[in-house]
Amino acid sequence: MASLSDIIGSLPSQPTWGPPTTTETTLHGIPYAPFSKGDKLGRMADWTSDGKDGGDRGGRGGGRQQYNQRFRDQVYGAGQGLQTVFNLEGVAGMGGEEGSFSLVDRSQVSRGRGFGGGRGGVFSRGGRGARGGVQGQRGGRGGTFQRVDQRGGGRGGYNDRGGRGGARGGRRFGWKDWDKPQRNREASVQPKDSWRVLDEIDFSRLSKLNLDTGEGEDMDDYGFLYYYDRAYDKQPGAPTSAKKLQVLDRAAYNVTTSHDPIIQSMAEKDEATVFATDNILSMLMCAPRSLYSWDLVMIKEAGKIYIDKREGSSLDMVTVNENAAEPPLELSEGNKDTINSPGPLKEEATHINNVFPSQVVVESESSQHTMSNDHPFYNAAEETDPPASKAYRYRRFDLSLDADTEPLHLIVRTELDAVSKNNISGEDQFLVLKALNEFDSKAQGSGGALNWREKLATQRGAVVATEMKNNSCKLARWTTQAILAKADLMKLGFVSRAHPKSTTEHVILGVLGYKPREFAAQMNLNLNNGWAIVRTFVDLVMREEDGKYVMVKDPNKNLIRLYHVPRDTFEEEEDEGMGMGGLQEDGDEA
Repeated sequence: MASLSDIIGSLPSQPTWGPPTTTETTLHGIPYAPFSKGDKLGRMADWTSDGKDGGDRGGRGGGRQQYNQRFRDQVYGAGQGLQTVFNLEGVAGMGGEEGSFSLVDRSQVSRGRGFGGGRGGVFSRGGRGARGGVQGQRGGRGGTFQRVDQRGGGRGGYNDRGGRGGARGGRRFGWKDWDKPQRNREASVQPKDSWRVLDEIDFSRLSKLNLDTGEGEDMDDYGFLYYYDRAYDKQPGAPTSAKKLQVLDRAAYNVTTSHDPIIQSMAEKDEATVFATDNILSMLMCAPRSLYSWDLVMIKEAGKIYIDKREGSSLDMVTVNENAAEPPLELSEGNKDTINSPGPLKEEATHINNVFPSQVVVESESSQHTMSNDHPFYNAAEETDPPASKAYRYRRFDLSLDADTEPLHLIVRTELDAVSKNNISGEDQFLVLKALNEFDSKAQGSGGALNWREKLATQRGAVVATEMKNNSCKLARWTTQAILAKADLMKLGFVSRAHPKSTTEHVILGVLGYKPREFAAQMNLNLNNGWAIVRTFVDLVMREEDGKYVMVKDPNKNLIRLYHVPRDTFEEEEDEGMGMGGLQEDGDEA
């Protein structure tokens, strides 16, 4: 009988343990596909399930049918390797047709009534149903998923449209947004075939820019200011604080950049390279907050750039609830409430902001603050109405960069509306007066606004916060204008309709005052970003030849297009060869 050592010695020698090594990377013409360590072995069959997550509708026969539905494609190595095999070029037998191959998703689509709805929904965290669960999974503007409580109610979450998720029984903003038709707004101006696109800039790119220009410097000031009536600073919402809004005939002006004689004079003296007004400049600086379409005109001539606007521009109109989760519907979108559609609401808000500043000041010839120069646009020999309280400050800002060989300055014409005495120092404080308007808290497009008559006195913080959300662009522009003018205070009036169904009579419910920079911090408004946006478009035009350029905000996308247009665009009659110095100098009365 052979010994154990003889048996071991008779075995074939093996230099290493395991299968023999090879450098061959193909298996029968198919390239080797490395498997992913994240792949998992699926279950062949699950006979323990009760059939609620799959199977037939009666809940029986869940085992094998669940396997077919849920685990059929969970094959080991299918996560990455299979996809890699068919994406490689030169696969044997496939030639150049590998691009026509695609994997088929065999998973079942949930038949619930909505995302996160029903019992044990896909996105819920358990409990007795998730009726208050994740809303609008397709996502909206900056939304986050909402945590689901064990009782099925949402706690403190935010839905996809920015609305606050309520508890059980509360309204859920953004509910079924996936089922709503896409809004197709019209552009503020229709591009023509003769317009040439120079660039398209997305808001996401603009939001990342930053440029520090400092506080700016005063160049000159014009006009006069009446003192603010402190009687309007009473407790908002109180019965004695409500006053009827009156229409006073006062001469007010809305002169564009190229028609301003003071700007023309500064351009001739080479005081700056870029010129604009605060109304125009604020729209460009707050562009990422805008949803409605708007347009600006940029004229380059003799090395100078004038940021202008066309006649009848939408920049002269005050929007209402532009940034609301559900803004007012257009008439073409099925809105039968004519007075609460965007167009009439803009006209109503613009009218209120034209007459409000004249009512909340004390008109007294003996008690007024006079600026260094007379009113630049008012002509007593031609006007029949007295001038409105208005002062114009021309201020210069430095847009230069470290890499610039020559300084780049911008002069902007800013506006002030009133003046008031400081309670401590007794010095005059300059004010900017604006008005928010309430049309109907129960109408479509109100944006979940509270009833001002009931809540302004007790919940003013909630009222202002709602307005910040629904009118983010408008309030950002007003705050930017106040900071550009170096105003000490910004007074916001709360004006409501005397009757919700009538736009002819309004009531001033109260006035609240804010310091512009503190208000900007509450709104997360960054002026350095706005200055960088201005510098971006100035650089684009600076590289081009002299001519006219138009910026148009896309009505349905978050981007701005810059066009090079013929010089006679938007001009009904223009003399050949007319320069900036030859433009009319008389102001356009508002």
